[in-house]
Amino acid sequence: MPNVELNDNQKKLLLEIARKSIENAVLNKSLPVFKIDDPALMIESGAFVTIHKYGSLRGCIGNIIGRGPLWETVKNMAVEAALHDHRFRPVSCQEINEIDIEISVISPFEKIPDINQVEVGRHGLFIKYSFNQGLLLPQVAAEYGWDRKEFLEHTCLKAGLGRDCYRERGCQVYIFTATVFGEKDKKDINKKQGF
Repeated sequence: MPNVELNDNQKKLLLEIARKSIENAVLNKSLPVFKIDDPALMIESGAFVTIHKYGSLRGCIGNIIGRGPLWETVKNMAVEAALHDHRFRPVSCQEINEIDIEISVISPFEKIPDINQVEVGRHGLFIKYSFNQGLLLPQVAAEYGWDRKEFLEHTCLKAGLGRDCYRERGCQVYIFTATVFGEKDKKDINKKQGF
């Protein structure tokens, strides 16, 4: 379950793609055209785009499986997170300068037979039971200070199931890792590179 390795320039480019795509979508402009030839950004990988406004969640949507180049998944998920996360109203023109973007490039899932394999802060969770499924990214448990049990319970709740569903026979628990970076990190990268 290896993480996708990205260098600082690749991360910056993905963040720029997400930002420009959100701006154009919110302003009702056609989506920008990008010419990407970096092999690392052409891999097929699942990715989530999370939008925060003043530190609060403002939208988060992703694909768990890569269905095309990584950069294109980021572009599409950025627009989805800004305009189509049903938990929030669409991001407005007035908010564009108030939001910051975080990208999580996720590893393939690994089904686990023992919940003790879950490492809080390192693993994300995907729980599937019957027709319900729910996913929480690795950083969520750390942000809320959850232990393993709480992380499992909240992933069950996210799936629309009872909080103890992970104990049920037939419930499938998967772990994954993520390469997580955001515009806040980009400021540090720019400082490091002298921008």
